[in-house]
Amino acid sequence: MEHIEKLVAWLAGYQDYSYAIVFAILIGCGFGLPIPEDVVLVSGGIMSGLGDEEHHLTHLAWMLTISFAGVLGGDGTMYMLGRIFGYRIQRFRPMRAILPPSRFAKIQKLFNRYGIWVLFVARFLPVLRSPTFLCAGMSRRVGFFKFLLMDGFAAAISVPIWVLIGHYGAQNREDLMRWLSEGKTGLLVFSVIAVSILVIHIWRHSRKEKAARLEREEKQRQEAARKQEISMKEQPEEACRQQTPAA
Repeated sequence: MEHIEKLVAWLAGYQDYSYAIVFAILIGCGFGLPIPEDVVLVSGGIMSGLGDEEHHLTHLAWMLTISFAGVLGGDGTMYMLGRIFGYRIQRFRPMRAILPPSRFAKIQKLFNRYGIWVLFVARFLPVLRSPTFLCAGMSRRVGFFKFLLMDGFAAAISVPIWVLIGHYGAQNREDLMRWLSEGKTGLLVFSVIAVSILVIHIWRHSRKEKAARLEREEKQRQEAARKQEISMKEQPEEACRQQTPAA
């Protein structure tokens, strides 16, 4: 938690530009900048909570907006680099360090198995985040708007948690640092992620059940229509047999 204290102290020295600095650092995190994203978000939340009491909600709203934009901007830039330059980007040593061929192959297997939900999970895993987004762009497996939707969905969960923790703990930093050092935040974030995944699983299962039910109903309608058509064909034939006199 020492990193948070240092970053907050540094941001306080440039208070007029603290929001812009948080945005720039978050963009850098998308490129693999060796600063934990949660540290930046909590620090930004603390800065927004240190403002005047009268406008604290305004400061919070701005920090949430800036943080969300910075996170999506960094992730989206990494994706677009992969999409624009394709496999050629691996010739560039820093990018090859982020996504070596062995990791690229593993991420491709994950996409084959789990589809675009890999993007959602990767947002919560710093080690896989940048490589996964770069891989998604390089392989063109996912369109940009689908990428933005999945990444934004995950960011809408993670970003507010960290910023709100920092904001409402800003006036009592000792308790906040102790709470963070005890790992309670990690448990909270894990719980939120677990609940989100459970909700997604239930939603997908309900969609599959609905699709299966509609398919069954469609087959039943088709079977009923086929039987009705056969019955209508048989009726004139039966009437003709009844009208034909016996020889």
